[in-house]
Formats: sequence, structure tokens, C-alpha cells
Amino acid sequence: MTDTFTTRTLDVTTGSGETVHDLTSACAEFLSEAARGRDGLLNVFTPHATAGLAVIETGAGSDDDLLDALRTLLPADDRWRHRHGSPGHGRDHVLPAFVPPHATLPVVRGELALGTWQSVVLVDTNRDNPERTVRLSFLG
Repeated sequence: MTDTFTTRTLDVTTGSGETVHDLTSACAEFLSEAARGRDGLLNVFTPHATAGLAVIETGAGSDDDLLDALRTLLPADDRWRHRHGSPGHGRDHVLPAFVPPHATLPVVRGELALGTWQSVVLVDTNRDNPERTVRLSFLG
């Protein structure tokens, strides 16, 4: 089984503001060691109740557009029943229903089979938790 399944965790500092953190290069680096040219699947998972993973275009304003859309859908105000932490923190606990904490991606010949403009990102709107963990697992 050790030849077909490999896993590793990443520690990611997201800071004290809402962020879209690009994980694509970390995924590629992991696959260069774990996949060794093989086909398979990369599973990306974050074990947090207030963060998620997405595959989007980055660097052309899409990251900010995503955060703006989430602010519209999930405003940081007093409507939420979950009320500990920063004002509006309850919306952070709803985030994974819209941006799930996992993504499974194809790996072809040891590389992520993403589209031209696609990136793998950690989406974190929780200003109270600046340190995140992401688990990368390769099955192939």
C-alpha cells in the first residue's frame, strides 16, 4: 500500500484577514515526490470547520471576486446564531457548505491535470484562526 498511497500535511498561515491562499505549487511539489510520474488522484483536505478549498483562476481579480461574493452571500453581521469570536463569525461556520473542505483532482503522469487558468486554493474567511492545516493525499 505504501507504493499507492502517500499523504502529508501542510501548515498554512492565512493571517488575520479573509484570504484566498494558492496551494497549487505546494500540490505540485508534493506530487513530484509522491506520484513519481504515475497517474492517480490528489485529494486535498482541510480539517477545519471554517475554511474550504476551491479550484479557481487566481491573480486576475477572481480571488477578490470570490471573497466579495462570499461577503454578499454570508455577511459578517449579527444574524448568525453561532456567536463566539469576531462579529459575524457564525458565517465562517456556514462557509464549508458553499466552499467544501475537500477537493479531489486528477493526476496524469505525475502532474495535476488542471485547466490553463485553474489553481487550487484554500479559502479562509475566519479572522480568528490564522494557522491552518491542509492534508495532501495521493492515490495512484
